[in-house]
Amino acid sequence: MKFRILYLFVFFVVISCSKQEARRPISASSSGLLESTTALLKKINTIEEIKIKNYIRKDSLHDYIRSSYGFWYHYIDKKQTDTITPSKNDVISLTYDILDLSDQILYSKEFIGVKEYIVDKEDFIPGLQYGIKLMKEGESIKFIIPSFNAFGVLGDENKIGMNTSIISRVTLININK
Repeated sequence: MKFRILYLFVFFVVISCSKQEARRPISASSSGLLESTTALLKKINTIEEIKIKNYIRKDSLHDYIRSSYGFWYHYIDKKQTDTITPSKNDVISLTYDILDLSDQILYSKEFIGVKEYIVDKEDFIPGLQYGIKLMKEGESIKFIIPSFNAFGVLGDENKIGMNTSIISRVTLININK
């Protein structure tokens, strides 16, 4: 009896030690979805850039500068030369509004009010985060920001729609180092 149990035990150990076969995934991942999404986003960005360039062409009174971050801007008032620009951890006060490419106000300066912002420490419109660092105390700049640098694919789920480029007129009131 003891030998039978021992033989059964050895038999099950030998069987359980057999080479296991790797499990196959239930569904193979598709890189086609990623490729089609990338192609769609490139098409959206191209359309947005055409709209922005048309807006700039119509505004022939101003010379816009294209930043390396993907937005365009021009100085509303005279460019300041003798003051400092904000840097990381500075607390700044600013006013800004948000318009669409038809110059329709979506959010006014009065609605938004004076914003206190800690540079690079708070969540803010990405294009403006970069743009504010170009500004000096007392300057006003008009930014044209494509959706990927503004509110993205979803918009703000209120007044700013999906994949919408925005315009923002920003005045930097104060920089506290």
